[in-house]
Amino acid sequence: MFLGGCSSNTKKLDERVSLWRNDKIPYGTFYAYKNLSHIFPLATIETTKKSPDIYKGLSLGESPEKSTPYSGESARIIISPQVQPDETEINAMFNYVGAGNHIFISSFSISKALLDSLHLKTALYSNYYNLPDSLTVNINHPTTYDSSSFSYPGKALDNFFVEIDTSITNIIGRNEKGEINYVRITYESGGSVNIHLAPMAFTNFFLLHRDNSVYYDNALSYLPNDIGFIQWDDYFRNRTSGNNNSFSKLSAFLSNDVLKWAFWLIVILFAIIYLFESKRKQGIVPVIPPVKNASLDFVKTVGRLYYQRKDNKDLAIKMSAHFLDNVRNRYNLPTSVLNDEFENKLAYKSDYDQKAIHDIVYTIKTLPDQLSITDEELLSFNDKLEKFIKHH
Repeated sequence: MFLGGCSSNTKKLDERVSLWRNDKIPYGTFYAYKNLSHIFPLATIETTKKSPDIYKGLSLGESPEKSTPYSGESARIIISPQVQPDETEINAMFNYVGAGNHIFISSFSISKALLDSLHLKTALYSNYYNLPDSLTVNINHPTTYDSSSFSYPGKALDNFFVEIDTSITNIIGRNEKGEINYVRITYESGGSVNIHLAPMAFTNFFLLHRDNSVYYDNALSYLPNDIGFIQWDDYFRNRTSGNNNSFSKLSAFLSNDVLKWAFWLIVILFAIIYLFESKRKQGIVPVIPPVKNASLDFVKTVGRLYYQRKDNKDLAIKMSAHFLDNVRNRYNLPTSVLNDEFENKLAYKSDYDQKAIHDIVYTIKTLPDQLSITDEELLSFNDKLEKFIKHH
């Protein structure tokens, strides 16, 4: 039922990774969302597209949604490819937990600011390069503390912690190699922050494989079973890196049909006025100096355009193509096959560090399989390419 991406004729798996609660495709989270009521039978469960800013000044037992009365503790569950809260949102999330509530986050990429606040550090880039068609995760039972192992023959894309503060952090789960991938930090108020780095374990494919639904039950059973109110977060999934609160408010504004039509009507009217006024007035024709380096200016302009659009993955792929073109022209090397022989020849001809070349080539080969690229990863990749190009 849920693995609708598999056709009975072609048997081809739909490999899109959405982590979306409405998706019944293999890598959606329809099953996880629908089974919340089974794990928390006493809770009112709602979805929210609102920023964690709503938690400012919240006290225990007070609903973040004023229209939803409840008593006791509440929880916000965030399963998203990226969780990149700004400073205000981080402070609001900690205020929420400090009032005795709970936050559960499972993501490929979590902001450094949030991890630093929890004294946590993850392996850099691990989730993008961990691409085998299998995933194995281990979890401690919430009452017996016995460790159980679960696996499936699908994508891994998981990460792990390389640093934790053992004085405040409880280890709940590990990966196949014994590396920590699930931790819990409990506050004096009784609230908690739960960070999980293998969100593929909450997809339909994983949970419907054999008895893997037990993993989901155990993972969320670390939250109190008498929670009165649960919010399933749609905010971070819909928010791309670089969006700000003003954009979110505009989206809410445009969600109202009447306001949306009024907004676009005003835009069209201003466009018509501008067109008529521009035809009536003859502007001074500016003197355009000749372009000294048209190709360089073009590259810079296109680069700024992609950076402003936050299409980091597409920009990284174009940077790779530009780099390979440079290699072909400068060193007369074919770039159709990027293997060890290619790396050795390039290192010999360029007299550049072979390990650094291997790092660049490995990144180029894995780019198409990455879900997304953060600003920090893009800048790091650009720095590696510039160092090579400026070597001579």
